[in-house]
Amino acid sequence: MLALYDQIQDAAASVRQRWAGTPTVGIILGTGLGNLADDIEAEAALPYETIPHFPSSTAPSHQGKLVCGKLGGKTVVAMQGRFHFYEGYTLQQITFPVRVMKALGCGVLIVSNACGGMNPQYARGDIMLIEDHINLLGDNPLIGPNDSRLGERFPDMCYTYDRELLALAKRIALEEKIPVQQGVYVAVTGPNLETRAEYRFLRTIGADVVGMSTVPEAIVGVHSGMRNLGLSVITDVCLADALKPVSLPEIIATAHETEPRLRALVRRVVAEL
Repeated sequence: MLALYDQIQDAAASVRQRWAGTPTVGIILGTGLGNLADDIEAEAALPYETIPHFPSSTAPSHQGKLVCGKLGGKTVVAMQGRFHFYEGYTLQQITFPVRVMKALGCGVLIVSNACGGMNPQYARGDIMLIEDHINLLGDNPLIGPNDSRLGERFPDMCYTYDRELLALAKRIALEEKIPVQQGVYVAVTGPNLETRAEYRFLRTIGADVVGMSTVPEAIVGVHSGMRNLGLSVITDVCLADALKPVSLPEIIATAHETEPRLRALVRRVVAEL
């Protein structure tokens, strides 16, 4: 079996054979947010199964394509669909595409997700800029032998989400009249939604929203030397003492409703990088 570094180079070479671009920005599109890829002037759309060592996306609404092209005048590569721990993949497999993005030339990683809002000041359909995260996945994508060609053994996570990118996104949101929140994202394994007691616990330890993704990719982004920007769409309100059942179609519908604002925000952020 090829070492991780060699697998990354193998996958990157496969992409380069079919696309001549050198991206500076990598984008990961979360649940219900895949249509943001329509804003990209696509030069190639590569199904994951055609890229060596890529997993296959099994989550609903995740199309499973690597879209390569131009957005806001910048060369970008976007994952139209991501991978999750609950699908049975390791965190190393989940974050493999981030490694490939870095190998292709990306210095900025923009990660989006759908999440549950636990902060009582947040509403369904809000966009939250991630300022920090809590990893409750019980695992870490950096566990195992460290290849110094990919990053240092003990990366500092003080500013996992880049301060300058956060400030840029906040300024653009203000100019575009897009209301945004700013807070802490906690990652759990899923696939079930949380109990009332779990929501109370997660809120108590400092989380504003909860989801099942993003954190592994952000960790590998830092390890790879990339600058991260995280964007969460709050698709359901998770107040423990006023909790109501929610269905996946409702979550995806809310993500779709919010998508135009997220698209406008991401377009301008990329254009001003």
